[in-house]
Amino acid sequence: MQFKNNIKQRNASIQGLRSFKDTLPKNVKKIINRKGHVYSETLSNWKYLVGNELFKVCYPKTFKNSNKFGVSTLVIMVKRGHEVDVEYSKKDILDKMNNFFGYSVVEKLKFISFDDEQEITISSNTNVKNVAISKYQDKVKNVKNEKIKKSLTELTKVFREK
Repeated sequence: MQFKNNIKQRNASIQGLRSFKDTLPKNVKKIINRKGHVYSETLSNWKYLVGNELFKVCYPKTFKNSNKFGVSTLVIMVKRGHEVDVEYSKKDILDKMNNFFGYSVVEKLKFISFDDEQEITISSNTNVKNVAISKYQDKVKNVKNEKIKKSLTELTKVFREK
């Protein structure tokens, strides 16, 4: 391989195959090293960091790096009803994350709870007939995909209510 002087990004670059990281501009590399690396590594190793039990009920949402005004924070989405379990293991998660990266990456964990239960309503064919205008009923019935058919009937219900 020969060395080539490149005046735009690097002082000396190697011709031939380069890794994707080496082709990025310096500013983008700084951003990835600051934020993206920590978040992507956390996502890929989340099961190891929290364990099997907590892995089923929570996942990382965002990572906010430290600045002048605040500390580095990891926002975790927690299934409703399991907030106490995650709160008790907060210190373990912090210790495992900081040990995994080798330095103090996260100083604070923030939890946001969410509902995982989604109610599925099954509409019968009698409701479908009453919902749409008669000229569109046949077109809705001819749709083969059940999800699209259900979405169309729900859409017509919303328009009927207005």
